[in-house]
Amino acid sequence: MNFKPFIASEKHVAEFTVRAIILGIILGLIFGIGNGYLALKVGTTVSASIPVAVISMAIFRLFFRRASILENNLVQTIASMGEGLAAGVVFTVPALFILGEGPSIFRICLLSILGGILGILFMIPMRRYIIVHEHGKLPFPEGTACAEILKSGEAAGSKAFTASMGILAGALYKICSSALFLWNETTTWMIKPFQRTEFSMDATPALLGVGTIIGPRIAAILFAGGVLGWWVLIPLIHLFGQGNMPIYPGKVPISQMSSEDIWSNYVRYIGVGSVAIGGLLSFFKIIPLLKKTFHFGLKELFQFKADISHIPRTDRDISLRWLFLGSVIIILTLWLFPGLPMNFLTILLLVILGFFFVGVTSLTVGIVGSTSNPVSGMTITTLLITCLIFLSLGWTERIYLIAALTMGIVANVAICLAGTTSQDLKTGHLLGATPRLQQIGEIIGLIIPAIAIAGTLYLLNKAYGFGSSQIPAPQGTLMALIAQGVMNRNIPLTLVIIGVVIGLFMECLRMPILPFAIGLYLPLSLSTSIMLGGVVSLFLQQLSKNSEETSERSILIASGLVAGDACTGVIIALLIVVGVIPASKEAFFPDWVALTLYLSLAIGFFFYASSKSLFFAKRKN
Repeated sequence: MNFKPFIASEKHVAEFTVRAIILGIILGLIFGIGNGYLALKVGTTVSASIPVAVISMAIFRLFFRRASILENNLVQTIASMGEGLAAGVVFTVPALFILGEGPSIFRICLLSILGGILGILFMIPMRRYIIVHEHGKLPFPEGTACAEILKSGEAAGSKAFTASMGILAGALYKICSSALFLWNETTTWMIKPFQRTEFSMDATPALLGVGTIIGPRIAAILFAGGVLGWWVLIPLIHLFGQGNMPIYPGKVPISQMSSEDIWSNYVRYIGVGSVAIGGLLSFFKIIPLLKKTFHFGLKELFQFKADISHIPRTDRDISLRWLFLGSVIIILTLWLFPGLPMNFLTILLLVILGFFFVGVTSLTVGIVGSTSNPVSGMTITTLLITCLIFLSLGWTERIYLIAALTMGIVANVAICLAGTTSQDLKTGHLLGATPRLQQIGEIIGLIIPAIAIAGTLYLLNKAYGFGSSQIPAPQGTLMALIAQGVMNRNIPLTLVIIGVVIGLFMECLRMPILPFAIGLYLPLSLSTSIMLGGVVSLFLQQLSKNSEETSERSILIASGLVAGDACTGVIIALLIVVGVIPASKEAFFPDWVALTLYLSLAIGFFFYASSKSLFFAKRKN
């Protein structure tokens, strides 16, 4: 292979420095909290690597004047752990709270850190194949983009200012809607002639930012799922469910249900089937690559080499001895630690399924990127396999349900961190970083975000409650629903199968299943807000003809909106818990004002992001 990284392997520059570690931890804390809030709100996270890289370059330039590109890379590597950890924890832990078995903050931290380290360690024997051997074949969109941003770091100051403007706008908007209660965060109008269905929009800056980041195509597919659920299925269920008898799993007649009740009792199960089939089909598509990955990974795993002096700096990983020792310690801790409801079979399933899905997710992010990575589908599959095995053994007591969900937490964190790690290692491979130092930095970067995210979960649950309209916690609710349904043998299979059929139909149309399934599963208010962000992204693309400068500005502003909204939301939750402000209050302005202001925010976003493109267009004319 003739690939040459940006920094040659024989060249040694500053990389693993104290300032890089500290800055990475601080930024990881901020983006970890922000993504944790976002995942509870809408069931997705956004990549932190690019905005962190930009902010890192600006801070180093402002306070230290000179910093190497590998130091900046280490900052984004450490900070990305907060984003990955947020997804791993928030997608699963709320399920235990919903079932009345909320773990302590210490236990959440323990499971998070152990699962995160396991994901990083499991990724080590796969790095050389996925990152190095398949270089040029697997695109790794976020990792490659982050490397290019770090290479072209001359404009870091102006880019950091752009991101800070997004943070300020998101924070101010959130304060006005959720702390001062000037307008409602969610606007809803009932469409009475249309079987009393609804149009609603969750007017939050974070969702506007998410829609811009994921782009018009994915936003439209997600919105289409919401349209099918809320403007097709719910009206049909209303129309044909006019009897006076409850229809399982509902407990009251459909004629007495609101649109939210129908969505909660029926449409959500259809979404479950679509998400599950989407995850499974994603696995089948990459089976040929999986075979090569595990063959290469296992071969590397059993090749012990004491002398590493002949190995180039850019190809040195954490020793495989540490992989074995670390994995054994983690497994024994999970098995023997007092109070953790995990028996030997649960641990065995965790190791087998965890290692398999670490390989799957590492390949998947290389193909489609982190944003489209079907982590939920992998975790649902893990949970389903575990619950079905328990069911076949007659283990249906509540303790086994909690054990399956606890195992799901560790597995999901490992899966999420492996995906994040593979993107970071790809960036490092392009730049000429030392993999071993990146891997050590990632393990260090887990600890503080784990504590912060655990505290955030407790605050938001106490302030609003998981499963509420303010904090839907869609993945956590879904996990609890599936595990409880399988263990109690009362999951409505007909509705789940309908979801599977819808997913297969989307596959026949060659459309991405998972964004559509998530839209089907989420409240409509979230899909409409994300779609508005997708429209903004579409107009920016059309105006700038896919200009890299405009694209970067829009991503930075969008990331700022997400971070500002989310971090302010966590602070507001703290104020609610201590009794400074109420959880809800009648808004000063009516809903149409809220909608107008939200549209104004989107228009302002568009003009600010496109201002330089418009300026240069005028100069050329």
